[in-house]
Amino acid sequence: MHTFPPTPHSVLKQYWGYSAFRSQQEDIIQSVINKQDTLALLPTGGGKSICYQVPALVMPGICIVISPLIALMKDQVHNLTTRGIRAISLVSGMTKKEIDIALDNCIYGSIKFLYISPERLSSELFIERLKKMPVNLLAIDEAHCISQWGHDFRPPYRKIAAIREYIPGVPVLALTATATEEVRNDICTQLEMKNPVRFTASFARTNLSYAVIHDENKLQRILKVFNGVGGCGVVYVRNRRRTQEMSDWLNKNNVSSTFYHAGLPRDLRNQRQDDWMQNKVRVMVATNAFGMGIDKPDVRVVVHIDLPDNLEAYYQEAGRGGRDGKQSFAVTLYNEADIADLINRAENAVPEKQDLVRIYKALGNFLQLALHAGEGETYDFDISSFTNNYQLSPALTLQCLKILELAGYITLSEAFFLPSRIHFEIGSMELYKFQVEQAQFDHLIKTLLRSYEGLFDRFAEINEKDLAHKAGLTKEELFKQLKQLQHLNVISYQPSSDQPRITFIQQRVPEDELVFPPSLLQERKKRILESAQKIKQYITDHYHCRSVMLLAYFNETAEQRCGTCDFCRIRNKMELNDVEFAMAEDTIRQHLELKPLTPHELITITAPMQQEKITRVIEFLVDNNDIRLNKDGFLELVK
Repeated sequence: MHTFPPTPHSVLKQYWGYSAFRSQQEDIIQSVINKQDTLALLPTGGGKSICYQVPALVMPGICIVISPLIALMKDQVHNLTTRGIRAISLVSGMTKKEIDIALDNCIYGSIKFLYISPERLSSELFIERLKKMPVNLLAIDEAHCISQWGHDFRPPYRKIAAIREYIPGVPVLALTATATEEVRNDICTQLEMKNPVRFTASFARTNLSYAVIHDENKLQRILKVFNGVGGCGVVYVRNRRRTQEMSDWLNKNNVSSTFYHAGLPRDLRNQRQDDWMQNKVRVMVATNAFGMGIDKPDVRVVVHIDLPDNLEAYYQEAGRGGRDGKQSFAVTLYNEADIADLINRAENAVPEKQDLVRIYKALGNFLQLALHAGEGETYDFDISSFTNNYQLSPALTLQCLKILELAGYITLSEAFFLPSRIHFEIGSMELYKFQVEQAQFDHLIKTLLRSYEGLFDRFAEINEKDLAHKAGLTKEELFKQLKQLQHLNVISYQPSSDQPRITFIQQRVPEDELVFPPSLLQERKKRILESAQKIKQYITDHYHCRSVMLLAYFNETAEQRCGTCDFCRIRNKMELNDVEFAMAEDTIRQHLELKPLTPHELITITAPMQQEKITRVIEFLVDNNDIRLNKDGFLELVK
């Protein structure tokens, strides 16, 4: 029977069950199939993964996906494998043997997707195998990380362009949800894109109503929000302690909630996430560790009770509301102390060089790493033990580790769960002989072979609890036998781990040889302060449409006001169109620039037909602190 080659639509239908693509997806996919370098800017929840997964399945060969987040990589691999698509990821914590086998399978096996962190790109082991791989596409997820002007800059992303020489003719697809024009240009430059085709979806979220509310009693206000808006929600706070405090407050006031942060045990994080996803609890209170890769369509309200550091992060977090296209709300609560705290955080976000040197030295001592050793080595890292041992501030420590990472000395991976893995080190004939000679292990080996596939070809993930039950052993007995089999070189056994990890990119150097370029200290501090000022401007601006302001930040011009944000709702009640309002405001400002006037004087010097409109606009400008009534009863401009 003649079989037709796969097409984007047939692949979409076969693996995802969809009959049509979303806006721009098909054009992006066709650009990739035409082997054109492509930059795709799609909003959060816009279906970015489909844009590289479909063309990679249409074309022969393997797609390499570079991603900064291990948790996202593991989710993507799981989603693909459940659809019958072979995908693997290389993550920190894997042994050299595991990586070796995985890369061999990418060359000689039927793997279609290899997910890899940018830190792996420069390893000699990876480069040598890359040269032999039949690569059909290089996909860069969260591509804004390549730009030092992006909000999540990751220096290892700068190494991506260097590997292109080993895969000539292979197109690059860069994907991101949030990037200013400056960052977009930098992405194309850093990836050495040749005549890139750009696709930029609108940042407008017409079903999302933005509101910024000044309130000294934010706890009571948040109750009003959830009592006034039905459905589930997310509340973002800045630190772990606040997640529990806010969740307890909501529960005490009959708003069902739970809390989430990266410091919770893995099983508890997963359980709480599942409870919220299944609507067993209404509200998730979380730090910004929650949300990446979460695609819950029916979130009706996202509340920021603490101010985010930049507008990119704010837009991404607020955008988790209303992905089903139905009316939803993004509410930001603030008071004057919040603004002062925002600016203070920005001013102290970049540590001094002496702090960097102190943390680097303590890190080497904590890991018992000798000078001029450690290059390429990865270590489990308990930050609580580290800060307690050396009496360090956790906040300052994290800042210093971030700069050390940006400077190329280390990488710090997020905490994630790496399951236990097993691989047989001997062939099937040799294993049979071993089972005859060492009968005490025969039952466990047979159980392994019945329970897991591919044990001779690759490392397979196992669950010790399930395996012990199937083998009729206690967990302690199972662990003992696995260790014995490893000691006898029959298997390679890697127990599970969920610790964060630190990798030394280069050998430990003497403290006086540490170098931090100005771009990591002075220029970084300047950028962070600018971002904080942009947030402050957005929060304190009460006379522009919120959507218009956000679109302008991302270099997009809005054709009209959204009509639903807090500013627009007030304006709509005035029954004035934009032209009438602008004319009235100009008239008021022109007169008050000459001299202060009483409200009566200001109203009566305008044409009688305009007096009612002028009155409404005066009230609006006073309410928003653009003009004020001084102690003598005169209206004046607020400078």
